[in-house]
Amino acid sequence: MEIGKYSFPDELYYHKEHCWAKVEGDEVVVGITDFTQQLAGEIKRIATLEEEDEVTQDKPYGTVSSGKWTGKIYSPVSGEITEINEDIEDNPKLANDDPYGEGWIIKISPSNLEGDLAKLMKTGPEFETYYNEQIKLKEAEMK
Repeated sequence: MEIGKYSFPDELYYHKEHCWAKVEGDEVVVGITDFTQQLAGEIKRIATLEEEDEVTQDKPYGTVSSGKWTGKIYSPVSGEITEINEDIEDNPKLANDDPYGEGWIIKISPSNLEGDLAKLMKTGPEFETYYNEQIKLKEAEMK
């Protein structure tokens, strides 16, 4: 789905704090949205908890920093971090260049997958309404 100049792949789940989740087998791959990376500008650093650390849905597990902004990254699901994208640690700009692919941030072994996914958004009319409001808010803040 395209909303304004932002892309949101239909197969992903989305958290209200602008991150995404993709179920791959027994793991959930997590990253930031196109909306987040465009607003942040060129990403200079991504810091996260460590592998084997526990994360909780709706709670921060890391930060994204650009020259003009630092923001928290929220976990879309609860569970244990099984992998951190080492490529993004070395080249954080991957989150700008390919936020839904090579720019993924962590993988999680979920502890309550069905319950957590039920609380996330999928693309559609309600999602579009939510993001149109978010876009208006962020654009107003930047003026």
